[in-house]
Amino acid sequence: MEKLVIPEQDIINAICVYIARKKQVTPEEVEVELMYDDDTGFSAEAFVAGRKQVLITGNMIEALRMWLEEFLNRDPFSGIKLELDDEEGIIAIIR
Repeated sequence: MEKLVIPEQDIINAICVYIARKKQVTPEEVEVELMYDDDTGFSAEAFVAGRKQVLITGNMIEALRMWLEEFLNRDPFSGIKLELDDEEGIIAIIR
């Protein structure tokens, strides 16, 4: 099976839906900023109603698993690897 590349905007969308469900708001009410740090790796900040929530890599993977299953009809337990691409930003590689 070929690998699937999920672009940065779809990662953001997945996190918006993930947080919206947890906070019982609409995805449009969630703002997300993806981050990468050499020491801590990948993370994201989600803002809902002026409150910030920090997501670690594991939370991001959980959001992507939900996105894969519900929106792409793919196996949510496929291998997911986050990568920092010079041109594309933060992407997810699905095997």
